[in-house]
Amino acid sequence: MDKIEIKEINVEDNYQLISHFMLHLHANEYRLHDKTANWAEIEAGYMRHCIAMQRENDGLCLVAYVDGDPAGFMFGFTQQQDDSRFEIGEEPELYISDGYVTEKYRRKGIYRHLNTHMEQHFIPKGIKRVIRLTLLVNTGMRQLLEAGGYSPTRIMYEKWL
Repeated sequence: MDKIEIKEINVEDNYQLISHFMLHLHANEYRLHDKTANWAEIEAGYMRHCIAMQRENDGLCLVAYVDGDPAGFMFGFTQQQDDSRFEIGEEPELYISDGYVTEKYRRKGIYRHLNTHMEQHFIPKGIKRVIRLTLLVNTGMRQLLEAGGYSPTRIMYEKWL
């Protein structure tokens, strides 16, 4: 088994690496949903958003390395409940917005390791709820999340006009 090491990194200091992962994440999402934005068109804004979330919302960016080679990443941040909430609990929740493992390293448990590290980082901070979104057609991710204890709670409907 290859040695997997998870490192906490700063998005701004590792902009090129995270943007590279995001490029591949968006290409993968586009294959599943043709309304996914072209990464080149949204890169600057989305990366600014990630940098801001890391600074302002206790954001965490993890990179998995296999024998020193960057194999995947995960990014999440906390969200404060507000008056629009409709679930029980008032504590902040963790929103894991992005994650990707390169094809070369898939099916080795890397995404699961990243997810476990992310959850373990936030449990001592009082997080009780983790929110994840994935495309309905992304059955592999849905299976992985459900195997990790996540359950689907809503279906988002869209209508493009």
